[in-house]
This record gives sequence, C-alpha cells and structure tokens, in this order.
Amino acid sequence: MSSPSQSRPVTRIPRPGNGTGRALQKGQQTKAVIVEAALGLATHIGLEGLSIGALADVTGMSKSGVFAHFGSREELQISVIREYHTRFEQEVFYPAMNAPRGVPRLRALFDNWMKRTSIEIDSGCIYISGAIEFGDRTGLVRDALVSSVMTWHAAMKRAIEHCKELGQLRDEVSPEQMLFEIHGLILALHYEARFLQTPGSIDRAITGFNNILARCSQPAAVKGRPVSIQTTKE
Repeated sequence: MSSPSQSRPVTRIPRPGNGTGRALQKGQQTKAVIVEAALGLATHIGLEGLSIGALADVTGMSKSGVFAHFGSREELQISVIREYHTRFEQEVFYPAMNAPRGVPRLRALFDNWMKRTSIEIDSGCIYISGAIEFGDRTGLVRDALVSSVMTWHAAMKRAIEHCKELGQLRDEVSPEQMLFEIHGLILALHYEARFLQTPGSIDRAITGFNNILARCSQPAAVKGRPVSIQTTKE
C-alpha cells in the first residue's frame, strides 16, 4: 500500500451553488403543479385526453415549458399514474395500517377504499378508466397502470392471508377468490353509481363486503363493527 504522502489527491465534486439549488427546487415545484393539473384533468377526461397543449392552457404555461418537464405525453401520463397511486396509498393503505392485523385491518382497507370510491363517483377513477383506455394496448403507460393496480391487490391479498394465518377465516377460503369478489364490488359500484346512477349502490356494496366476510369467516370471528360510510353520494 502506498503511504499517505504518495497517495493521489482526492477529486471533490463541487456542490451546486445557491442559484442552481433554487432553480432545481423551482423546477420541481413547477413540475408538481403540472402533475396536479394533469391529474385533475385525467380523472375527468381520462389519461388519453391529456395533452401538452391542454395542460399549457390550464396552467398558463407555454407548450414548450410544459414539454421541458416531461419530454413526451407518455412520460406525462406515467407521472400522473404515479401521483394517483401515491395519493391512493396515502388515503387508503397507510391509515389502515393503524388497525390490528387480521379482520380489523381488512375492514379498514375496504372502508378506506369505499370512502375514496364514493368521492370518485363524481370525478372518476384512473385505475378503472385507464383499464378501458389501455386494456388492449402495450407500452409503458399500460405497464405503469398494471403495476400500480397489482401493488394494491397484493396489499389486499396479504391482509386476507393474515386473516387466515390468525385463524379468522375458514381453511378452505382462497385469498385470490376473496380478493376477486371484493374487487368486483368496487367495479360494480362504479358502474351502478356513476353510469346507471342507481340509488343505494354504496350501501349495497358495503353489504356485499360484509356478506363476503361473514361467509368466509370462522364462526367465532364474525365480530366487529360492519363497514359504514357516511356519504350522500350515490
């Protein structure tokens, strides 16, 4: 080994100056504003309705200014999907982690899911509209949508599996089947409440979840408050 006096001097990378740091921070803030506006548009007109020109109009920026933050409409769409997924986790997943593992946590996950769904009846769900727009396509946007939905499904499946591990669900219960039926309630709710505008759809979806849980639970485990959401949306 060489002695310290013979070692090469360390080349240090200079830190960006204050001006550079402020420019980066401003750029991130501007991009966040654009994504916020894009998310608002996408919930109403879908991901395919997004365009650099439409966002320029909404944000009061030039087309070149919007384009500089994303580079392509595809990158913009993926950024919106990621932001939607982040908010979904913050509103649905993370608050439910405060509930005890097992049926209470599974109830909390569905309860939060229903609360978000009841709001999206007026605006729209990117996961559902995106599945229609990109269901028969290939590409990075579809991949981002699928990855986000599968991440959420994996979390729900883990919650169901924890219920089984704790002996709260019957041995013959399939987590995949139970998840399929719960997800089906959400899809049916969007169709009934948003498209058909059927009164009482939210209450029927909640009843459906409680029926699934009652059918799948061990007799001694069918306890706890039923899911209930205070809302006037139908």
